[in-house]
Amino acid sequence: MKKIGIAALGAASMMMAAGTAHAGPMDGAWKSNTARSYWTNGPMPTGFSLTINLKWDADKLTYHSVNDTDKAKPMTNDFTATLDDKVGPLHNNARFNEIRIRRLGERTFQVLEQKDGDVIVGQYWEFSADGKSLIRWGVGKAPDGKSKAFLEWFDKVG
Repeated sequence: MKKIGIAALGAASMMMAAGTAHAGPMDGAWKSNTARSYWTNGPMPTGFSLTINLKWDADKLTYHSVNDTDKAKPMTNDFTATLDDKVGPLHNNARFNEIRIRRLGERTFQVLEQKDGDVIVGQYWEFSADGKSLIRWGVGKAPDGKSKAFLEWFDKVG
């Protein structure tokens, strides 16, 4: 009987771990670190301020961000996306209407922001092993139609 109880406990632990495979150090609030970030089309805007909140589940990401660089007109972005590289909706965003996310490794993801099937921003996200930083890098087409490469560094703040 004792062996059955230990086996059941082990199986339950494995199922719980599988159900929260993305939880933990990748969950929480992340604040932009402009000193460690760059865009190839020029310097980051003065006072650039972007905070993103991430909640990971076994098969999806819930994302909320606030760009309050212009304190009078903060911009938000919200979506929930599966992690299976399938196109999902991205609402209330003038530049993008679709999101695709694919897990590449334990802490690395490919994220594509699209407009009607056209990739506007292709980026990779990588979380540090210690859970203290997130780097997003890739190429995106700015609203003026010109492409830029970028590397954005975020520090965990909550």
